[in-house]
Amino acid sequence: MKEFFERYVKLRKYNAQIAWKKAKRSKMCYAFLAPYAVLFAMFFIFPVVASIYFSFTYYNILEAPRFIGLQNYISLVLEDDIFLTSIKNTFMIAIITGPLGYIMSFLFAWLINELPRWVRSVAVIVFYAPSIAGNCYVIFSVFFRGDPYGYVNAFLMNTGIIDAPILWLINPTYMLPICMLVILWMSLGTGFLSFVAGLQGVDKSQFEAGYMDGIKNRWQELWYITLPNMKPMLMFGAVMSITQAFGVCDVTMALCGYPSTDYAARTIVTHLFDYGYSRFEMGYACSIATVLFLMMILCNKAIQALLRRVGT
Repeated sequence: MKEFFERYVKLRKYNAQIAWKKAKRSKMCYAFLAPYAVLFAMFFIFPVVASIYFSFTYYNILEAPRFIGLQNYISLVLEDDIFLTSIKNTFMIAIITGPLGYIMSFLFAWLINELPRWVRSVAVIVFYAPSIAGNCYVIFSVFFRGDPYGYVNAFLMNTGIIDAPILWLINPTYMLPICMLVILWMSLGTGFLSFVAGLQGVDKSQFEAGYMDGIKNRWQELWYITLPNMKPMLMFGAVMSITQAFGVCDVTMALCGYPSTDYAARTIVTHLFDYGYSRFEMGYACSIATVLFLMMILCNKAIQALLRRVGT
């Protein structure tokens, strides 16, 4: 056992020396990477670490942080019913709009890829526009107005389906489904563009070889050739889809108000916004952010493990 441990230590030292020599030979590369690494650490890594630290403290900005251990997390789980409601709403949005938006992005990209080049360029702009149009979801507040002049109410009343206007964005029964509809409409974002680029990058000779090897239709072509070649884009699209689904906040706040009726459209990010920017309870808000961060990591790991099986 002692000999094994000594050999292990020597091997570690040898590997460390080899790594140090390689680093010295590549010092110019590290010098060029240093500005990005510093900025990444300052604006990404440090805020995450600081948020995890403050989640174990009572911090209201005016006073110095006071360490309170797991009290914030205990309060979240055992005392904060609104947080549990926000978790339920966030998971509903993520489970429904995440996979649907992901599948829609890929299917639309696949269909657009079959079009002529100039038509494809126009179609990409048309499908991508809602995700970059800023507050375009406010258009839906006009469609779902709660008076007879809202387009949906006017149509339903003119056709005799309803007798009185429905308060779409105030009634808890309809608020979350309408928000999901808007989120789906805006879901063709960067993941959609990565799918379009990935489909364009598949080597055409592989399709010819596939048909010689027995592929008989487009579905087999998709499963055995297209998807395996697009694994990096599929991973990226999955990460972006999950991030967007768990980060929903603006849509629910703009359409259903802040706070929404009976907290029916409350999400985790909205809850975080409430405690962080309205109440300035930064320690509690950091605990919410930490829980959301862990949830997103676990979901990303699960999706990536599932996508690794595609085409295998």
